[in-house]
Amino acid sequence: MDKRIYLLAIITFIVGLVELVIGGLLPLIAEDLNISYGQVGLLISMFSLSFAISGPILLSLTSKMERKRLFLIVLFIFFVTNMIIVLSDLYVFLMAARILSAMCASLLVSLCITIASQISDDSHTARAIGLVLMGVSASLVFGVPFSLWLGSELGWRAPFLFIAILTLLLMLIVFFALGKIEPNKKLPLKAQVKAIKDRKILLIHSISIVFFTGHMTLYAYLTPFLQSTLNLSEKSLSLMYLIIGLFSIFGSLLGGYFTDRISAKRTIISVLSLFTITIIAIPLLKFSVVLFIGAILLWSLLSWSLQPAIQSYIVSSASSTSDIHQSLNNSGAHIGMAIGSTIGGTIIDSYYVELNAIIGGTITCIAIVISIITFKMQRKLE
Repeated sequence: MDKRIYLLAIITFIVGLVELVIGGLLPLIAEDLNISYGQVGLLISMFSLSFAISGPILLSLTSKMERKRLFLIVLFIFFVTNMIIVLSDLYVFLMAARILSAMCASLLVSLCITIASQISDDSHTARAIGLVLMGVSASLVFGVPFSLWLGSELGWRAPFLFIAILTLLLMLIVFFALGKIEPNKKLPLKAQVKAIKDRKILLIHSISIVFFTGHMTLYAYLTPFLQSTLNLSEKSLSLMYLIIGLFSIFGSLLGGYFTDRISAKRTIISVLSLFTITIIAIPLLKFSVVLFIGAILLWSLLSWSLQPAIQSYIVSSASSTSDIHQSLNNSGAHIGMAIGSTIGGTIIDSYYVELNAIIGGTITCIAIVISIITFKMQRKLE
């Protein structure tokens, strides 16, 4: 496997950290800014929505730019946005910085995924994508628990300062280690529009949207959920996030492995089915701490097992336009995150947080139906 894949995974690690850290710091931010959990959740929703909208647009606008130079420019802007968050005292500035940060993150992740598939041979494509996406789940293992601890000790802005410093170090690594990477040949606009109209691939994108809607309905509010169900202290919560993150990393690798071994279609159906059963079961298993924590860990593992299969299916089904569709799918996932965070915020503000898991599982049932329809349609076309 090309060694540059590991550098791409480091980049997605930093991006995943800035996207997901808000969930762990949610109570601290709410208390400091005197706002509700739902309003803090909106910082996650707007990040995801901005991420989704800007990804394909920015990838298209920068399609002719040499990739190493583009990485350095975007990473610098990413550094600036995090420093704005560190220095900001107003919610409106915090929101604006999150939106700009999301735009940078979207382009960075899109670049990492498309380059990973570009520089990998066909037999290792899913594993290469899984390794790049593992950077996001790795941020759960090392970044979010550390940020939780750092936030509780030094205030919620400290983790964003930490991210800004890491970004500067990453710029140095990219400058010396990445090497020059020329962009793929840009397709004519007519070909891009035609690719977007492919119903089979559009259905695959909708699977990502619905799946992440269900997932984020619970995950965006995991901190108050764990506090209300297990009465965890801040240190215990950090440890729990560490364990959850370890399972997430394994989930990314497992998803890539099974995709390469048993096919993307079987992996997608299997992961969706097990995920739905698990997330619905979580609040029903509160009577047993062992079963409850076991379900949480299985849910975490499965949540990161789907995307390598989805991305691999896109590459094999639309190889000539895979860059476009990989970016669109990444956007679709973040549209789902935005919707899920908003739904979850409404539930936690109006009802009770345990309901988030059941609603999330009900939503992912729809993703199973869509996947069955998609693969039946493919068999007819074949």
